Amino acid sequence: MSKRSSDNSIYGSGRSGILWYFLEGSKKFFLLSILCSIVTSFLDLISPRLVGVTVDLITGEFHEDSSAALRALLGKLGGAAYVREHLAVIAMVVIVLALLGALFRYWYQVLNSMGAETLVERMRNSLFSHLERIRFSWYGENRTGDLIQRCTSDVETVKEFLSEQLTSVFRIILLIILSLYFMFRLNPKLAVLSAVFVPVIFLYSMMFFRKIGETFLVADEEEGNLSSIAQENLTGVRVVRAFGRERMEREKFRVQNDIYTKAYMKLSILISFFWSAGDFISGTQVMLVVVLGAVQVVRGHMTAGDYIAFISYNAMLTWPVRSLGRVVSQMSRAGVSVDRIRYIMDAPEETSNGTAPAEEIPMDIEFKNVTFSYIEGREKLKDISLSIPAGTTFGILGGTGSGKSTLVALLDRFYELPRENGTITIGGVDIRDLPLPWLRRNLGVVLQEPYLFSRSIGENITLGSDHTTDEDLARACRIACLDETMEKFQKGMDTMVGERGVTLSGGQKQRTAIAQSVIRTPPILIFDDSLSAVDAETDARIRRYLREELRGQTVILISHRISTLMVADDIAVLHQGSILQQGTHEELYRTPGLYRDICEIQSVGEEEAV
Repeated sequence: MSKRSSDNSIYGSGRSGILWYFLEGSKKFFLLSILCSIVTSFLDLISPRLVGVTVDLITGEFHEDSSAALRALLGKLGGAAYVREHLAVIAMVVIVLALLGALFRYWYQVLNSMGAETLVERMRNSLFSHLERIRFSWYGENRTGDLIQRCTSDVETVKEFLSEQLTSVFRIILLIILSLYFMFRLNPKLAVLSAVFVPVIFLYSMMFFRKIGETFLVADEEEGNLSSIAQENLTGVRVVRAFGRERMEREKFRVQNDIYTKAYMKLSILISFFWSAGDFISGTQVMLVVVLGAVQVVRGHMTAGDYIAFISYNAMLTWPVRSLGRVVSQMSRAGVSVDRIRYIMDAPEETSNGTAPAEEIPMDIEFKNVTFSYIEGREKLKDISLSIPAGTTFGILGGTGSGKSTLVALLDRFYELPRENGTITIGGVDIRDLPLPWLRRNLGVVLQEPYLFSRSIGENITLGSDHTTDEDLARACRIACLDETMEKFQKGMDTMVGERGVTLSGGQKQRTAIAQSVIRTPPILIFDDSLSAVDAETDARIRRYLREELRGQTVILISHRISTLMVADDIAVLHQGSILQQGTHEELYRTPGLYRDICEIQSVGEEEAV
């Protein structure tokens, strides 16, 4: 089991473990922002009491038996009588408190934003870095659109929760506690009425916690499905247009978009009900406090100043309680997103054990009793044994599904061969004991369907290498018969190929991929049916250039074309995962069998074409 898939992974266990990992580098910003929010809360809580005292000083209802802190403050300002005559003093104090509150609120926002952006940067870097190391087979089980959505939408959800909700929890709790404290000091009976609604609102919020989380998960997954459809259509736009599937694909997108819209409408209705019902409860609480507080003032049980201060504190209490409920409800959405992100971070990485050989080793390749299956019980390769001496050209012929590409995938360790299923060695060393960077640096693979990035042709060939010279680039293009094509393009090597090389023909893409591998001059070159889209004449020229320029390199040719394989020193014929025949072209042609049958069929086809 991968270290990332267990509870003892580097991210720790549970949601909090991976959040703590992502918060590395952001914690100091969030802690400072929390401190600023706490100071802001203290400053906000002083002003209502001062306003209430001012009203009582004006109306003459101020009690000398007020709290010691309040008497001390008035004493420093010149005493109650002085302040009554100079109300501007109170006004200045309120203004100073407001300015200080604004200053700390400003720094709270700045520090919180810095923490949030630092968090998102680390999350995106970690996700992308891990995606680059995940086992190749994992991608076959997951859709690209959904993965993109996890790395964008879910990351934003977590960011919003941490920066907008979680960091305000301390301020919310402090406001609730201190608001209730001041309210009990002003009027205990009225404070009890206000306090009764606190657990009611909080428990009401908790009722929706699980329901909102479940509904959000459904909506989030449907959004991922929608993203996958859009991504597949944009990537495969040529196929969609070529087969006239525009209407069907539009309908497919419309149906999924309708499902996604209904899922989010359900979520929106649930959240709207949550807030509307919460508004009703909060409004009821405010109304009762205002009415009963007015009765207390009329009966002389409460001064006008205390009443105004109490109403202010009650208003300040309502927002934090509602916000605490919002934190609880948003926590369910963030929890779902954290789980979806952790799914990626827990995906097993490619293993790269062993150390690189201290000196050059022979590039002899040997498959010994190799058996492999993608799905248990359905063997793709059956007891394959092959020996490819260094510096030779080895050909592999076989029909669709015979296991040709699987051999390449195993040699390049796109898929891991279980220890009990045979061995593949290079220079006598098991490839499972070789570091992946060393292995792939010494292997050059040209796939049948090459992937080109949305960059220039030159950048696709060099892949951004700083060590490639113009002479290296020209040589690679000559071997791949790409030089003549470049002359036809106005911008030459600077021609942009579009996403996945959409502006190039199939043959041009294959030749670009050949140049991409050849320019690295790896000791082992594998051509996985990578000449299928070029004409026979170009095929022959490329093979001739390869023989002339790549002397001493081990070349593996996989093709369905006999003309491509006949130059090989040895040829293996695969059928349903097993080696049916093996030998040189002459030996195989003289022997009745599949190879000879294919030769005759292709010879007749070529004659008819002429």
